[in-house]
Amino acid sequence: MGLFFAGLLIGVIGCLAIAGVVAAYAFRRVLLLERRTRDAERLAELGTLTGGLAHEIKNPLSTVQLNLQLLAEDLSPDNPAYSRVKNRLATVQKETSRLRDILDDFLRYAGKLELDRQPTDLNELLEELSDFFNPQAQAQKVRLRLRTTPDSPLEADVDPRLIKQAVLNLMINAVQAMPEGGELILGATRQDGQAVLDVIDTGKGISPEAVGKIFNAYYTSKKGGTGLGLAMTQRIVKEHGGQLTVESEPGKGTDFTLRLPLTQ
Repeated sequence: MGLFFAGLLIGVIGCLAIAGVVAAYAFRRVLLLERRTRDAERLAELGTLTGGLAHEIKNPLSTVQLNLQLLAEDLSPDNPAYSRVKNRLATVQKETSRLRDILDDFLRYAGKLELDRQPTDLNELLEELSDFFNPQAQAQKVRLRLRTTPDSPLEADVDPRLIKQAVLNLMINAVQAMPEGGELILGATRQDGQAVLDVIDTGKGISPEAVGKIFNAYYTSKKGGTGLGLAMTQRIVKEHGGQLTVESEPGKGTDFTLRLPLTQ
């Protein structure tokens, strides 16, 4: 009988210990979820505030741009300081335009993406982009090549406007990476139930140190760049349930790969 009660006591203690561990885990889980909720609410509030601030800055900035233009028109060539003042006005106009572009990029990046999903043949989408972009590529001494699968439509439920924007961002980056000319390849294939789109250039490549940073907002190695192009591209791809990756070798080129779920 004593052994029975001893065993029972040990069992009760064991159950209490397990219950205590489970309760502690559940408590920590609740605290974590509460903290994440507070962080999400804070980020949402911060996003609203920064978006509102950007809009508020754009209004007086538009007034500044307009008045700079009027000043430039009213400036008389007979003024002894005409040349100096004109150059300074041009510099201020250029910088205000650049600030306006930065604000526009920020508002696009920070704003909510509303996807207008439509059944879209990604082969045709790349063909349209190729026709549109080819004159610009030729002007930069870049040969544009298209590798699609015309006999096997790559249909995906996507927002064609946003996917075009994402791929076009990569194409522009590719041409900028080849200032002396080169080759730009657009590829489309099917792999494991996904459409795989490649944007490949034969440019200067990306250093290993920079590869891990290029999708971060405001990271840029280009003079005058806002650092939001690739961040926006990645966001568009993620909103579609896809993935954007990059492989690059300095001195040889870069391959951006965009994966999107195909229509089932």
